[in-house]
Parts: sequence; structure tokens; C-alpha cells
Amino acid sequence: MGKIVAAMATMHAPQLFTRPPEEDPAQLDAGIAAMRELGRRIEQAKPDALMVFASDHMETFFLESVPTFALISGERVDARFAGRSWAPRIHQELGEHLLDRLVRREFDLSYSQHAELGHSFGAVFEWVLEGRDIPVIPFFVNTYLPPLPTARRCAKLGQAIAEIVAARPERMAVIASGGMSHYPGTARYYRPAFDFDHWCIQELENGHSDSFLNLTPEQLDEVGNTEMLPWAIVLGAAGRQHMEVLSYQETAHHGHAVAEFHPGEKPGRNEPPRTYTFANHPFHFYDHPAVSAFRLNKLLYDSRFMPQLRLRLLKDAHAVGAEYQLQPGQIRALEMACRLEHNRTDKPGLDAEPLVELGAHPVGALMAIHVLQAEQRRLQNTGELVTEP
Repeated sequence: MGKIVAAMATMHAPQLFTRPPEEDPAQLDAGIAAMRELGRRIEQAKPDALMVFASDHMETFFLESVPTFALISGERVDARFAGRSWAPRIHQELGEHLLDRLVRREFDLSYSQHAELGHSFGAVFEWVLEGRDIPVIPFFVNTYLPPLPTARRCAKLGQAIAEIVAARPERMAVIASGGMSHYPGTARYYRPAFDFDHWCIQELENGHSDSFLNLTPEQLDEVGNTEMLPWAIVLGAAGRQHMEVLSYQETAHHGHAVAEFHPGEKPGRNEPPRTYTFANHPFHFYDHPAVSAFRLNKLLYDSRFMPQLRLRLLKDAHAVGAEYQLQPGQIRALEMACRLEHNRTDKPGLDAEPLVELGAHPVGALMAIHVLQAEQRRLQNTGELVTEP
């Protein structure tokens, strides 16, 4: 009989790869060390496959089509980020069996035989899988373009996955990539809800999964934790459990968490459930971009994958904006953002704000600015001249 032999969660911040000056290297290294420990524990569990639940940062699907859930098949993964690439082999037989059985259980999954995945998967491949020859099953969860699935729905999906695996011979490990609190691309980027993180960690350490699973997508949005929806799938797959935290770092913009879920109740004294107080305000940090901003979002998306376009943006953002038929106000915001004024301060994430204010999706805008900042640093290091917009 098959079974879930390991259940884990990890962060995947792009700064782990790009190492911008604002970061504390010790915090990044602590997270990476914990991720490598997860890898060693997975190896000891001897799984036949590793199922990775992760989110998209408007790179794989963009706005043409955004599924709620998507299973990636094919011979090998195609994941790329910050000049690195990964291609672990995929467990096709088990992955496609899960696809078939989950759809029969009325989970409407999208399916792809080729999708270019980003750093949310790449971080797992780089520091958890770390070259081990364990086939993977990549699984995408929508966390940034509402309507989002509920945490409870995600947990039911995880439970169904565990039941399907139990009827097969394979041993499978599951890992969630994402979290904890952060607000990429928004004005609150440098004010994460660390109080929520500590509350949630204590609840999960004590086995109170319902405290988290009963939260709405709007509440998770309020505390910057929609990226924890993949955790809900792993919690559902793990069943009754308690969490062990290997690392939690309060960075300037992000709660970096690495954890493992162990079966059964927490040994020793079990603290009673506590309540977290939400404002339950009507504002959403993440929502659908307006259709009128599609060209702006497309330009930002293209710039992440086209080096020559990035160079042109750094030299003449106005001309590039005109080519994409942006509105005059959007062109001015693009010019302002491409000056990267905050790239020379301790808060470079604020460079995305002018674009977000005019309709750019916060995650897409921040990721584009993140790549532009890295390009600017490269040009400075090589001595190449860049004309400021």
C-alpha cells in the first residue's frame, strides 16, 4: 500500500537567488540550511516521488489563463529563475493517475505537458531536492489572482491525494512552497503581519490545523498569507499532525518559514487553540487587474524574460511604453519606476508602487522591478553606462 511518508513546507523568496543588498545574508543562509535539512529528511523517508505544491508569480500562466489548480506532467520539469534552471524528472505515471482520479472526484484540474515554472518551484529543486534523483510531481495553486480556493477546499484536495496514493504502491513525500507573511508589490511590502505568523505557527505546532484551515481567502489576503494555500493541501494530505519549525526568519519584508508536519498529537503539553483578531476590512491587496491595464501588465511580464527589453527600459522607458500603446499616465509611471530610485536605498520594493497605482498587478510589477534592479546592478558592476529615463 502507498502512503505519504513526509509532509513539509518551505519559503521560496526570490532574494534567496538574487541576494540584493537590502538582505541580511545570515537570515537567507538560515533558511537555506533548514531547506537542506528537509532534503536530508526526505532522503531518509525514501519516497518514490516528491509532490511539490507551489504558486505562480504571473510567470507561467500570466493573464491569458490562470487555473485554480494545475498538474504539470511531461518527462522533465522546465523551471528557470535568475539565470538558473532545473529539470528533475517527473513521475508521469503517478502524476497522471492523480489527475484522472482527482477529476473523477470533482476537482477540476488544469493539465500541462509543458509549463515553464519559476522560483517557487526552483527553490525546492535547488535546496531541498538538491540533485537527488527523486522524481517530482509539480502542482500549481492559484494564490494571487482572485477568486482563490479556500484553505478548506485545498485541504480536501490534499486528503483526496492521500487517499488515492494509499490505493497505489508508491511512497510519496509532499511539500508546500510559499509563505509566510508578505505583501509583494504593495505599499505594505515592508510591514508583514509577523504577529499572524507567530499565532499561526503556535496553532500548527499544537496540532490545531482548523485554526488555519477555517480562514477565508480574504483573511489570508489581509495578513499577507495567501501563499499559505499550498500548506493547506499538505495539511490535508498529512491528516492529524503537529508542526515542527526548523527555521523562521523575520526579514525586512517577509516571514521566511521552513517546517515539517509530523503525524499524531504534539508530545507533552498541548496548548489550547487561540483566536487571531482580523480587521475583516473590504480592501484586497490582491485582485484582478483592470482590463485597461492589460498592456502595462504584458510589458512588465515580457521584461522579465527579454534581456534586450530590460536594457531598453533602463535607457528609454518612454519609447518602450509607447510601443506597447500605454496610456500617457501609464508611460509616466513606467518612467518613474524604471529610474529605480529605491534600488539605492534599503527599500527597493517601493520602486513598483507607481505601476501598481495605475493598475499593474502587484506581484507582476514587483517581479519585473526585481529583475530590472538585478540588471541595473549588473550594468554597474561591469561598468556599462545606462542613461537614466
